[in-house]
Amino acid sequence: MMTPEKEKEKEKEQDQVVVDAGMKRYRNGEIWEFEDDLGVSDGDHGVLLGVDGGTTSTVCICMPMIPFSHSQLHSLPTLARAVAGCSNHNSVGDIAARETIEQVMADALSKCGSKRSSVRAVCLAVSGVNHPTDQQRILSWLRDIFPSHVRLYVLNDAVAALSSGTVGKLHGCVLISGTGSIAYGYTEDGKEARSAGAGPVLGDWGSAYGIAAKALTAVVRAYDGRGPSTMLASSILQKLGLSSAEEIIAWTYADPSWARIAALVPAVVICAEAGDEVANNILLESVQELASSVKAVVDRLGLCGQDGKSSFPLVMVGGVLTAHRGSWDIGKEVINCISKQFPGVIPIRPKVEPAVGAAWLAWNFIMKEYKELKNDEVNYERKM
Repeated sequence: MMTPEKEKEKEKEQDQVVVDAGMKRYRNGEIWEFEDDLGVSDGDHGVLLGVDGGTTSTVCICMPMIPFSHSQLHSLPTLARAVAGCSNHNSVGDIAARETIEQVMADALSKCGSKRSSVRAVCLAVSGVNHPTDQQRILSWLRDIFPSHVRLYVLNDAVAALSSGTVGKLHGCVLISGTGSIAYGYTEDGKEARSAGAGPVLGDWGSAYGIAAKALTAVVRAYDGRGPSTMLASSILQKLGLSSAEEIIAWTYADPSWARIAALVPAVVICAEAGDEVANNILLESVQELASSVKAVVDRLGLCGQDGKSSFPLVMVGGVLTAHRGSWDIGKEVINCISKQFPGVIPIRPKVEPAVGAAWLAWNFIMKEYKELKNDEVNYERKM
């Protein structure tokens, strides 16, 4: 006769077999083969997955699901970190984006020795999520991957970036300028607004892609005689290993990936610091573009208050805003520009990456649901 402990252990093993059997049906089942070598979960609190997916790279952070106060959230340890390539479906298509995201989550879980059945919540924050239909499409295939008990949240990558500077609280504005650019904001009562983030074709001119594309255009214009001469010509040609401006056209269209072109930004900054007027004007225009994106969000949400002087956090994320610390500091110039309009702005440069912010959001979301459930139970008992 089995003891109660043995019976519970057998039930747990049977449940795990059912979960594992269900996992086999997925198209990318081979990604999860590592789970076959893992034993039955020992009944801990489980883990959280925070994913930050962008045009250049995708990062997944695995953290423990520990129930403690929000003030301690920043001390949640990172159990594992995994990195993969682009997961923006607008850049690589739905199939490639899904495979990248699924692989990076599997890598993170494998590194910390956890199965999908141990996951309590996933917060997937990816660029290219611009409409509820984007969210629903991604949620549907995430639901195919994880057991039904796992809480799933799909957001734009800007939301995770905001969270990385506010320790999981959705309040204030975030400005991202990396390969692409976007401004995103939240009020304390949950209203949200965004500006830019529509990709290079529709004019994210404050982004690294926008800066570099303008620089390439300036070189071609100078070569044609339609624009002023510029140091950008020799600088970019040297960087690309080309001999003439004519070759830039072929180079650009041979592989017009956003990240490939965006990588030319350091050359633009170097030329601007050397006194090139064309390069300097391109960077000044990018500053104005980024500042106007923030202004649009702040005005729509009223983050600055009725007097225009109320304080609000502005989280600054992305290589364009953080990578350059010479005489031409784009991030510093953006802050100076915004401060003139909104004296209450509090610039924040996060000490953690956006994927950690996504994991913090997963923790906050699941704890909020738990508290609401407990409150409902208390109210029900009071009525009885």
